[in-house]
Amino acid sequence: MKKIIVIGGLSAGPSAAAKARREDENAEIILFEKGANISYATCGMPYAFSGVIEDRNDLIVVKPELLQNRFNIDVHLNEEIIKIDTENKIVYSKKSDYSYDKLVFATGAKSIVPPIKNIEKATNWSTCRSMVDYDKITKEGLASKSKHITVIGAGLIGVEVAENLREAGKEVTLIEGDHQILNMWLPKFGNFAEQVLKDKGIEVITSGLVSEFELDENWKIKGVKIKDGKTVKTDFVILSVGIKPNTELLLENGAKHIWNGALKVNEYMETSIKDIYAAGDNVAIKNLQTSKFDYFPLGTHSNKAGRAAGANSVGKNTPFKGAYKTAIIKVFDYTLARTGMNAKTLKYLKVPFKTVLTIAGATPGYYPGQKDLITEIYYNFETEEILGAELFGEVGVDKRVDVLSTAIYAKLKITDLAQLDLAYAPPFSPAKDPVVVTSFVSENIVNNKSEQISVEELETYLNNNDSSDYLLLDVRTVAEYEKGTIPNAINYPLDEIRQHIDFIKKQNKPVVIFCQKGLRGYLAELILKHNNIFTNVVNVAGGFKLWQMYSDKIAIPEPVYID
Repeated sequence: MKKIIVIGGLSAGPSAAAKARREDENAEIILFEKGANISYATCGMPYAFSGVIEDRNDLIVVKPELLQNRFNIDVHLNEEIIKIDTENKIVYSKKSDYSYDKLVFATGAKSIVPPIKNIEKATNWSTCRSMVDYDKITKEGLASKSKHITVIGAGLIGVEVAENLREAGKEVTLIEGDHQILNMWLPKFGNFAEQVLKDKGIEVITSGLVSEFELDENWKIKGVKIKDGKTVKTDFVILSVGIKPNTELLLENGAKHIWNGALKVNEYMETSIKDIYAAGDNVAIKNLQTSKFDYFPLGTHSNKAGRAAGANSVGKNTPFKGAYKTAIIKVFDYTLARTGMNAKTLKYLKVPFKTVLTIAGATPGYYPGQKDLITEIYYNFETEEILGAELFGEVGVDKRVDVLSTAIYAKLKITDLAQLDLAYAPPFSPAKDPVVVTSFVSENIVNNKSEQISVEELETYLNNNDSSDYLLLDVRTVAEYEKGTIPNAINYPLDEIRQHIDFIKKQNKPVVIFCQKGLRGYLAELILKHNNIFTNVVNVAGGFKLWQMYSDKIAIPEPVYID
């Protein structure tokens, strides 16, 4: 009879234990958890702060009794494994020692606590990773006496915590040490999310390195001091600055690992130590795009990896091949998503790529409540293979990012997307889905019918060139133009642009065209090219709408009077 020991009871561990039992009814399976709870939803905690998840018990996904009674697993709560003898296959706790045939190491990760002055004395702060953390935050942070809460760290969890605390009626300050929040995304997408947070009343501080907690006479934090001299008055602090894998027990046994201590495992979740598997936030798995070890601390990977480790521990051959950084986050009424590699990563890896960006309705214009969806896709310049995407909008972001994630796995070309048979009905999608629209636009770029300039490129171009050196054409209506435009733009509405062809030709300058979202700019671009204006004609991707979201450089022109 096989003896399987599983260390860790959050997500990967219970998943491994249950799968091992489903594959082998006769194996002896013991699961150790150093705390009092197993299988709870850390990702759900922020939504419990606002009451979206109403009951604390709803965060408990699997109770110990279920593993014991339904799966015949011997669950040891409040028993921490403190040593592993990998040669003799024995694990030790303070209570006893236990032998194993196969070991599944699913110890997860712990929150990083930065060296902030006075943090060891302060009492009114918490990380946000365990049920102990959750109970402290709900008891103290959400108490009526806590009017203001400071969240340090603006990654996925930090932003979710800030949003839900605001929804709970708290004044919230979100501090991030980097120059942008949500730095998994490109700066402009992080800025889109930041503006939403600010519009909802959250104070957002970027490039803010916290140096000290100011304490009162009762050792309570009363102020958070930032290195630039600013002090945020507050009643409670939540730390969400990152995590560190709990791998010391295997590292001291010589296990191979990456820079942060996460264990290297193969696609069968085997570590470099014989008969030991690992899964969860303590492992490094393959990035399917780069074929290198990478770190993906997300619940979806923990569960899939745990399942594979459990099956393989009882003799099966179940692979978990890896991942490629698909992520999504709700930011009040908006959603931000990504998959694969973005421009920043591609430049770092020196992969040749092009970018295509569109703004399209997530549903048809005639259907009530249409919302725009911003889609930016990165593809290989030479092969046209899709490499990554980032999306932002209020409706349908989740659907499209999953389509694009699947396309990356299947190694589809950007031009293949137009051939996909995507679900269509007015409540869900326009007849031309935003994914399909983006593919159509990319076809035009690939076939040299159109050329886009991003808002980042446009900003650099405008800063580095005198306004007399280029022609910036706003092809929106006069009414749209008068409400605000890009500085130094002249207004030739699309329907009248043919009347100005001779003038444009005589200028003999690079032409930058923009409309509100991009479509009219493309049509204007075609008109100019069909009239033999070919030199340096580009269309601003996303048009004035994206520029307005990206830049504060907006000009209000003098009214245009038409006789």
